Amino acid sequence: MTNESPVIYIVDDDPSMRKFLRRLVSLSGLQSETFTSAEEFLHSVHPDTPGCLLLDVMMPGLSGLDLQRELSRAGLHMPIIFITGHGDIPMSVQAMKAGAVSFLTKPLQNQELLDAIQEAANLARAARNRRQELSSLRQHYELLTPRERQVFALVMTGGLNRQIAEELGISERTVKAHRKQVVKKMAVHSVAELVRIAERLGVTPPNVKPFD
Repeated sequence: MTNESPVIYIVDDDPSMRKFLRRLVSLSGLQSETFTSAEEFLHSVHPDTPGCLLLDVMMPGLSGLDLQRELSRAGLHMPIIFITGHGDIPMSVQAMKAGAVSFLTKPLQNQELLDAIQEAANLARAARNRRQELSSLRQHYELLTPRERQVFALVMTGGLNRQIAEELGISERTVKAHRKQVVKKMAVHSVAELVRIAERLGVTPPNVKPFD
């Protein structure tokens, strides 16, 4: 997994605020990119780009809350730090319920903002690592043959080799061989690991009840 730091995207229509935030982000050792509007950000950022948002709430056109909703609709779950000079409790509650990391009001306290940036960056790293891990698991799963996938799914139900053999109409020896290949290709050392992977991948045996 990569340790590359996520980019901090600054979206604010105020040039002086963008400059201030960019300088503050650099103090935290992170890279930043600036945007003058939510629309510009939406048209510029690639969906697979890991990062977090320093986002002004009140902007011409799409507001910060509008952008949060647009990202959610698009399935882009990026840590967001909201910044506003006109915030109120209902607005902050709405933002936090929708997954914002922080909701900060101006005048900003530098250390509070730096702490929020680090928290958002850590969340972005963790989310990226989870995506990379899931992608790797899917790649391993794609290596399995159709029969090995059937055995994999039936192992998840607690089936013994004999029971799986009966279910699939093959020999117990063949089941053992397939299980060995599943373990090898999925790069695991135990059935418990396979169960966890199956849960993450959504692997389920079709039309088969769990074995007693």
